[in-house]
Amino acid sequence: MDKLSVQSLKNFRPWKKPKFWSRLGVIILVLIILTAGGITAYVSSLDISKLQTPLAQPSYLYDQKGTPISQLSSTRIEPVSGQQIPLIMKQAIIAVEDRRFYEHKGVDLRSIARAVYQDVKSGDYSEGGSTITQQLAKNYFIAPDKTPDKTIIRKLKEAAYALKIETVLDKDQILTAYLNQIYLGEGRWGLQNAAQLYFGKNAEKLTLEESALLAGIVKAPTIYSPLRNKPKSLERRNEVLGLMKEQNYITSAVYEKAKGQPIVLKKGTLSNLSGQYAPYVDYVVDEAIERTGFTEEQILNGGLQIYTQMDPLVQKSAENVYEDSNFFPSGKADQIVQSGVVILDQSTGGIRGLVGYRGERVAFRGFNYATQLKRAPGSSLKPLSVYGPALEKGYTSNSPVSDDPININNYSPTDYDKQNRGYVTIQEAISHSYNIPAVWLLNKIGVESGVDFVERSGISLEPEDHGLPLALGGLTKGVSPLQMAQAYGIFANHGVMNKAYAINKITTKEGDVLFQAQAAPVQVTTPSVAYNMTLLLQDVVTNGTGNNADLGRPTAGKTGSVEYTGDEHTVITKGERDVWFVGYTPELTAAVWMGYENTDSTHYLTTAGGAEPAMVFHEILSRALKSTPVKQFEIPQEYIGENKLANRLYNWYQENIKAKVPDANQSINGNGDKNKDKGNKGKGKD
Repeated sequence: MDKLSVQSLKNFRPWKKPKFWSRLGVIILVLIILTAGGITAYVSSLDISKLQTPLAQPSYLYDQKGTPISQLSSTRIEPVSGQQIPLIMKQAIIAVEDRRFYEHKGVDLRSIARAVYQDVKSGDYSEGGSTITQQLAKNYFIAPDKTPDKTIIRKLKEAAYALKIETVLDKDQILTAYLNQIYLGEGRWGLQNAAQLYFGKNAEKLTLEESALLAGIVKAPTIYSPLRNKPKSLERRNEVLGLMKEQNYITSAVYEKAKGQPIVLKKGTLSNLSGQYAPYVDYVVDEAIERTGFTEEQILNGGLQIYTQMDPLVQKSAENVYEDSNFFPSGKADQIVQSGVVILDQSTGGIRGLVGYRGERVAFRGFNYATQLKRAPGSSLKPLSVYGPALEKGYTSNSPVSDDPININNYSPTDYDKQNRGYVTIQEAISHSYNIPAVWLLNKIGVESGVDFVERSGISLEPEDHGLPLALGGLTKGVSPLQMAQAYGIFANHGVMNKAYAINKITTKEGDVLFQAQAAPVQVTTPSVAYNMTLLLQDVVTNGTGNNADLGRPTAGKTGSVEYTGDEHTVITKGERDVWFVGYTPELTAAVWMGYENTDSTHYLTTAGGAEPAMVFHEILSRALKSTPVKQFEIPQEYIGENKLANRLYNWYQENIKAKVPDANQSINGNGDKNKDKGNKGKGKD
């Protein structure tokens, strides 16, 4: 390049010429006009006619045969006019959700800038910033695609719809539409439905305190529902009142007075909330949320078709028993004895029936004692923590175990009756639920053998559980009836564990599959060990502590109880904290727990171990299997083969050894029979 060219480039400075800026200005103006025109055209093309129709579309549940059994949400939006909504309610929702509602045109750039900054910074697009109009747009036009996560594209679509809504509706119409469709917890959409649910009144009668409470629920309906967590709901309500004072909707004096008011609810309004089979429905919603990542709102109002493993006969049998107080211990005036039961098909893991509470249904998806409970299982854990692993190591039902006093590293368990019986068989020990033999045997086979079997059975243990108390079900965190039923299903299903589940699949109204359950069976132990355990547990029901569970058809199971000895002020000599029965037939496996929600010196059980849970098991399964032909537990081929060999060895022993020493053998047999009789004198408590 010559010197002239280089000099020309150095002198090329177009921005110093007036024409450059005029041309650049024209280009930028054209780009702005084109962009604005494109945005305007796109926004104008959006169809918001859906605002004229109710949003919520009930989802439906189907049983194991595909028959509709329940409408998931029995509530429909009951719209109210803007004149029927108290001014104080409108002010409360604006104060907490969109303080600049009357200033922006559907999109609040100040809030969006803050949200975008936080989203980019965190990388998860979790920051809020949507106006009331954007929330309305999202619920009507964005949410139906059921995409749980937030993206920049979704936020831009939301903003575009909000701009369109603001050109069609005035502010009061937008606020009214929003309050008529917003989800306010417990399966209720819209202000009117929520006002009737929580306060037993129409929306137009809402007070300041009630309005603030409802406005506070919007952010997290599951967390702030007063039916689930009144302290959190009260805290959130007062936070809204504070925002109303800050924004001059109420005075300081009104704020102080309202903040001091308790939450007053109308009770007994949830009996028909979810239609039929409410206990099972509650769990289905929990499982759907866990397995799909959808929110409660999306599941309840998405028009989903949810196909379950429920057997209406089994479920109804369980519900009817739980409605009859004659099958449960008498409670106290301030607390009833609670209980939970799970009934599943061990061959698939499908939950055929479930009841998670006794008494009045306090809240939609309230605490579920069948699935969310964590209590020590007591002796019902012995088949998993002791006898299962012992059978794997070659012990048999006739193997002798010691019932003599024991002290291992200062751990000295006793039997329920404080008696000792010398040596007893494993069959006797498990049938009568003796404690000392279980601890003695776990010590012999090694604690880690018990830990391994329990954890293979789907029950997680804490480091503190790796000790001899594991033999008696002494767990740090405890288990649920669902976990125990799933674990016992191993013995009922030839050593194979199927993960318990309620939902087969979820589809849209059009039939598009959104979720499909996948079977994942796990061989936990051998068929022979499982069948040997079944024989042991059948004797528990026939001759031992589980006699109340006897169905008059092949039944196996185990009782369990956890002792309550009182607190620092009171000593209790015969009290129980928790009682259990876990059992199975060739068709079904079930686990029943009973106990107080809060055990203390005035709230504890005085039942005879697991006798009453065994009775509940009996009542439910006798009704559920009433029309089912009786069949025996299937004997696995492995067990038949092993016993053929054992029989040959026994016959060889009889022919070649026993015949040659009759006198010595006679003496030994006599002593053995004498000890056996002595060992049969007592029955275990649980």
